[in-house]
Amino acid sequence: MVCCWGWVSKADGVKEMASKGAQFGGWLDDFEEHLSVELGRSPNTVEAYLRDLKMYGNWAAEQGHSPLAATPNEIRAFLLYRTKDWCPSCRTTLDKTEAEEGLCGRCGSTVRAGVSRRSIARGLSALRGFYRYCVALGRLQDDPTELIIAKVVPRRLPKSLSRKEIEDILCQPDTKKPAGVRDRAMLEVAYGSGLRVTELISLRLTDLEFEEGFIRCRGKGGKERLVPLGKEARQWVERYIGQARPVHSRRHNEPALFLTQQGSSMTRQRFGQCVKRYAASAGIEASKVSPHVFRHSFATHLLEGDADLRAVQAMLGHAQIATTEIYTHVNRERLRRVYDRYHPRA
Repeated sequence: MVCCWGWVSKADGVKEMASKGAQFGGWLDDFEEHLSVELGRSPNTVEAYLRDLKMYGNWAAEQGHSPLAATPNEIRAFLLYRTKDWCPSCRTTLDKTEAEEGLCGRCGSTVRAGVSRRSIARGLSALRGFYRYCVALGRLQDDPTELIIAKVVPRRLPKSLSRKEIEDILCQPDTKKPAGVRDRAMLEVAYGSGLRVTELISLRLTDLEFEEGFIRCRGKGGKERLVPLGKEARQWVERYIGQARPVHSRRHNEPALFLTQQGSSMTRQRFGQCVKRYAASAGIEASKVSPHVFRHSFATHLLEGDADLRAVQAMLGHAQIATTEIYTHVNRERLRRVYDRYHPRA
């Protein structure tokens, strides 16, 4: 069960608060199962939603409120609280003028920065989903988020790398070593097939269809799709399977395709570290590069080559064409910069 965090009070009614806290924790457990099993949300989404809901539970407890009897004003107050800088020592929110260089102007403690509008929107989405679920089950009569209007958060343009930057990174792994061959194969698949990092590390040997030139991956919500596997990526994966993977494999029947040197399945964190290390080696600012940037670059470079938008949508596994269309804005931005720089009447 999700435990209750901070239902500690010196006021009367501690037992009642503790009981409601335990009940809230039980409802969160049910909501977690609803998100994972019934709605098929990804593990990352479920984790983010639960983190936001637990944070609200903590905040409500500190304010002497129960999340089981939340009001719209309490929800608004919580969202506003999250936007402000906060001093954990003083346990108070601070205006920008009160925090200097990340330190509290009152006690000098390190300040926790307020979150972005995008994080606020996600938090409201988590609260809205939770309370709608509770109302649907008849556990609550009213949804306190129903009257709260979410501010439109501008969609961020995805970051991508140039073709040369991609090539420079791909050349960094030391392919004389088994780990280098593995890393080169993973980088080639990440860029050549546009997989999400979770899809990449979850690949199994049985997902490879070399003869047809495809790989089978499982995307968000467990949905499967076939994605083309390019010539370069295929050559490196074949070399990895033939030369490097046997060195790392500790079990004869290990299903995972990409393995660590200890023989376990590669993790998101470890691959992310590899990507940043190779970016730095290539002279590219590591903070600009992540596994997901390879996916963005895959889509951007396809559309720069006049690829069909629907085909790119299918390869990326986007449920909505609008999600894919954002990459067309990247191209427009690039065209605008070129025009402004070179046209005499720009």
